[in-house]
Amino acid sequence: MLIGKTAAITGGSGGIGSGIALELASRGADIALLYSSNEEDAWKICRRCQDAYGVTAVPFLCDVTDFDMTKRVSDGIIKTFGSVEILVNNAGITRDKLMIAMRKEDFDDVIDVNLRGAFHMTRHILPFMVRKKEGCIINVSSVSGLTGNLGQVNYAASKAGLIGFTKSVAREYASRGIRCNALAPGFIETQMTKELNHDMVRVQIPLKRFGTPEDVAKAAAFLAEADYVTGEVLRVDGGIAM
Repeated sequence: MLIGKTAAITGGSGGIGSGIALELASRGADIALLYSSNEEDAWKICRRCQDAYGVTAVPFLCDVTDFDMTKRVSDGIIKTFGSVEILVNNAGITRDKLMIAMRKEDFDDVIDVNLRGAFHMTRHILPFMVRKKEGCIINVSSVSGLTGNLGQVNYAASKAGLIGFTKSVAREYASRGIRCNALAPGFIETQMTKELNHDMVRVQIPLKRFGTPEDVAKAAAFLAEADYVTGEVLRVDGGIAM
């Protein structure tokens, strides 16, 4: 159980982020829900956490690509909750194009949100974890970061970078009682995969279905509670990358 712990979750108003927030709240964690634009959904998710599980849940507007803003928000979370024991770097975007058609902006934007954003949040939250000698960082990568994917040079690069980031942080801070792991979801039923041809994709998945945000959330909760797991990349992909 996660009673008495606070979880900060970026990209918290989206499908996977909201699923993780609700799952961690169901296990007793207070929730700092970071969102970039959808304030209404962020408040709805916080109210669901509060009403269903009796935890404290507060939304925070945050652009994870902004180093100074993430510092202010991180300080605000600590001021509100007193500590952060769990950080979930989930914020992510896609700008899919074949390499030959990809603009510099398409590459830069995806790297900024998916990889640089995780650096910003980890850099600002980590000192509090170090002082407490306790912490769990979960980075939401992707099977695209393990295998690559057509039309996703930028996305795959950002998610592969998160895996290297995860393993390095895990090595650096294990002696301080801080764990760092990554999730590698496959095709999950979210807004991001809504435009895909589900029938064509489904035949590639050994389990023959798309995953749900709840599938990813359960894996995140496992990593939050698994005190002897660090530096791991846990696939939640129906077997597509095995």
